[in-house]
Amino acid sequence: MNTYPSYKDSGVEWIGEIPSGWDVKRLDHFFTQRKDKVDDTMYPPLSVTMKGIKNQLEGVAKSDDNSNRKLVLKNDFVINSRSDRRGSSGISFRDGSVSLINTVLEPKNINTNYVEYLLKSHYFIEEYFRFGKGIHFDLWSTNYSLMKNIKIPVLSEEQQQQISDYLDHKTSKIDTLLEKTQQKIEFLKEQRISLINTTVTKGLDPNVEMKDSGVEWIGEIPSGWSVRKLKYISNLKTDKGDTSEGDIKISPENVESYTGVCFNLHSEQEGKGTIFKPGDILFNKLRLYLVKIISPDYEGYSMGEMIVIRMNKNISNRFYFYTFFNQGFINLLESQSTGVKLPRVSPDVIMSSKLPLPSLQEQQQIVDYLDKETSKIDKLVDIESKRIILLKEYRQSLISDVVTGKVDVRDEVLV
Repeated sequence: MNTYPSYKDSGVEWIGEIPSGWDVKRLDHFFTQRKDKVDDTMYPPLSVTMKGIKNQLEGVAKSDDNSNRKLVLKNDFVINSRSDRRGSSGISFRDGSVSLINTVLEPKNINTNYVEYLLKSHYFIEEYFRFGKGIHFDLWSTNYSLMKNIKIPVLSEEQQQQISDYLDHKTSKIDTLLEKTQQKIEFLKEQRISLINTTVTKGLDPNVEMKDSGVEWIGEIPSGWSVRKLKYISNLKTDKGDTSEGDIKISPENVESYTGVCFNLHSEQEGKGTIFKPGDILFNKLRLYLVKIISPDYEGYSMGEMIVIRMNKNISNRFYFYTFFNQGFINLLESQSTGVKLPRVSPDVIMSSKLPLPSLQEQQQIVDYLDKETSKIDKLVDIESKRIILLKEYRQSLISDVVTGKVDVRDEVLV
């Protein structure tokens, strides 16, 4: 990438060196704060998100005072002042209203598209919250009285437009790659689900004689298989224990939904938990797609909404670990969930569910096959997930470098 012919020190840490023809000025030289109070009937509510300004999202917390909101006009820049909403900002695409926690700025003598890139760049976001105040780093605010003192680059309107055009072009290409990569990940995950769905109910032999299982979600099963209720091939464990700081604790929040892998063996939940042993299956009755089989290496406490299931002898716990991921089984339990805000299925319903029962030898053959095939898929997902991280980092770095003059895009040909 090209650089400018010469640079000078901007005197501003977050900006660093700037092209010799640029300058820096306080942010309030380019913005006027908009403080008008309106109601959300005349000015429809907007949400300020990390992906920009959107029509108000469903399910967000709403104030009962519909008139106590800030006016936003099209092309205003809106930023959430709280540090726990870091990066939530953008140029508004329409007139509307936002909650009082947001700062609304009317740009003047500055390209709004350039503003979008500059004030959403990584280094500006960090500088914005460095100017904040509060009693705790994770929850403080940056008011406009402080924000207005932040210095930003000053460059010609022509260069602002060149930068905007360049970044529109480049980020559009990156976003297309991100979307395609995410679609590939979703396809791989669907492939994984389909593989499990078929294998745990149909077995490995495509030519085997089949029979009706008598259970709708299972459908036909190999003629040598049977069907049993879960409570006849396992036990629901209910022994409780008091957890201490050093104990292994697992709750739904530290289980990855896709694979059932625990990314943290120390849940933040405190109090009594259900004791689990090596080989037990932890099953979440609130979010049914979260399941975890415990490795032979440790024991601990199941917290929150997770129940503990221990399979009988001569029953493969890993076969039923895979079976519990079957979408038909999950759909069955979801249809029997109760509760309005947070539907959950009762342990009795789970334990009374009918499941396919192959011979132990076939259970192990299926486990070996699924371990091998899902491992291949998981590795591909991991590769694509890392690609997404790298693309996002590149996008972020590119924007920050261009808007602060580290990269010269004046002579770039956009094709």
